[in-house]
Amino acid sequence: MKCNIFGNDLPGVSIVLDKGESVYTQSGGMAWMDEKIKMETNVKGGLMKGIGRMFSGESLFMATYTSMAPAQEIVFASTFPGQILEFDLLKGDEWICQKSSFLVGEPSIHLNVEWTKRLSAGLFGGEGFILQRISGQGKVFLEAAGSVVKRELKHGEIIKVDTGNVVALSRGVNYEIETVKGFKNIFFGGEGLFLTKLTGPGTVYLQTLTMQNVATRLIPYIPTTSK
Repeated sequence: MKCNIFGNDLPGVSIVLDKGESVYTQSGGMAWMDEKIKMETNVKGGLMKGIGRMFSGESLFMATYTSMAPAQEIVFASTFPGQILEFDLLKGDEWICQKSSFLVGEPSIHLNVEWTKRLSAGLFGGEGFILQRISGQGKVFLEAAGSVVKRELKHGEIIKVDTGNVVALSRGVNYEIETVKGFKNIFFGGEGLFLTKLTGPGTVYLQTLTMQNVATRLIPYIPTTSK
């Protein structure tokens, strides 16, 4: 399997499969592919895992693409302006990721729902409520919005992040959803009720853009009455 991430603000990833090699994505995630690639749609992992994926922003059905000949290319495109991140997972690796961040992965990659530890944050905290847990062994690609920063947190080092700006964190990074303190901060600070507190050691990927902020900016310009 050969992979190449291309493009600038709206990137894609080209994957060249040898005969018998496969990748999977959510239904509708493929952009184009060579003729000798076979597509099979199924509920990967069973119905309950499929329902869990729906909570984390993915499709109930997943599409598996298998090459029936050597050197067959398939391309997956990002769904919003940003970057595509490539991860090579080893046995025992595990990442907690923002919902809807999974783009495509090898069949040996496991995608599961991850619930935040605090229900109140889920009810009011927006994007931080439901996350994705990615594990297994092999290649997986995630999509992030805007520009991406990689932070290596030392043991005990803490950063506080708006929930929507967290892309992924490695196993070992402790995450907690905490309430913003202060009446004026909550109602006039513009940052919402909750922040994600990340404590090292481990690796964290952060993004500069969130879909929630984009939607907020666009709402005033959406017509509310028909002509």
